Amino acid sequence: MRTGFRITAIALVVALFGALLAACGGGGNKVDIGIVLPTKDEQRWVQDEQRFKEALADTKYKVEILFSQGSSAKEKENVETLINRGIKVLIICPPDGDAAAASAELAKKEGITVIAYDRLITNTDAVDYYVTFDSVAVGAAQAQYLVDHMKGGGQPVYLYAGAASDNNSFLFFEGAWKVLQPYFADGTLRIANSSEAEALKDKAELTREEMSRIIGQVTTNWDPNEAKNKAQTHLTAASDDLKGDVLILGPNDHTARAIADVFSTDSAITSYVVTGQDADKASVEYILDGKQSMTVFKDVRQLVKDAMSLAVDILEKRTPNATGSYFNGKIDVKAIQTDVISVDQSNIKKELFDSGYYDESEFVKS
Repeated sequence: MRTGFRITAIALVVALFGALLAACGGGGNKVDIGIVLPTKDEQRWVQDEQRFKEALADTKYKVEILFSQGSSAKEKENVETLINRGIKVLIICPPDGDAAAASAELAKKEGITVIAYDRLITNTDAVDYYVTFDSVAVGAAQAQYLVDHMKGGGQPVYLYAGAASDNNSFLFFEGAWKVLQPYFADGTLRIANSSEAEALKDKAELTREEMSRIIGQVTTNWDPNEAKNKAQTHLTAASDDLKGDVLILGPNDHTARAIADVFSTDSAITSYVVTGQDADKASVEYILDGKQSMTVFKDVRQLVKDAMSLAVDILEKRTPNATGSYFNGKIDVKAIQTDVISVDQSNIKKELFDSGYYDESEFVKS
């Protein structure tokens, strides 16, 4: 009796342990939504990660967030990991839009819905939706700020752009060029650092190839060190008539701060107006201190909300309400667009502090 009881007890323990493993493994590791973000090295994407976590806190769906650290190979590895976890929806923000096509196609083969987040995945039909800020409007807002603060008389404009591998860089530049080009054409503004842009200053609409030639000269690759080096090179080569009061098209906050630091140390620069985007905390400090002129505020809370609403619609078999579209080189991708806001010293309190996006007490004006 005692031996039989011992065997039964052992069997029961083994069975319970097996059930526990099944709960912690197999079904327990299943993920509904996989999110792949480009890097943890920029505050913008760490901020997005936190917003996703907040948005998902009260949902029934399990989500895993991975970072690619600027590597398309790591991105693909992340997607393979998420596919193995059983995801039904993949949200991916690629460091390289073309290279991300391979990752999207892997997911699509498994019947997974692919959502491009903030940056478009290009030259593939494996993308179902695109959740984005209106990128053309971002560039237009940056350029309009420069126009609103220009002094005219052939005032120099230094153009900078994002990475050529990021489709958004072209959309930002397209928006900026539409606003600035008439002033280049009539001589009110003068292009200071791009022979390619100077050669095209009379052309209102540029082809992708023409934009590519300009971006190739003024790209920062979204890297502040490259932005700093490029700005130093441009100022070293600039003649006296390309200094004084200048305007600077800074592509994002990360690079705008680096560019501003260079221009602020050149004694021949009397004043500068420099744009940015993303409302990074460091750039909020720069704006309050007068070191950066403006940023385009892209409310990540709304972008995350749009992405998660889209993912939940897909999981619950509802038809998403996508009202826009972007051509990715192969297909028109259905898009949900979020508005953007220009922020400078005049409205920073209202838009960033009073809205609850940042706690004003974190910032001390110098």
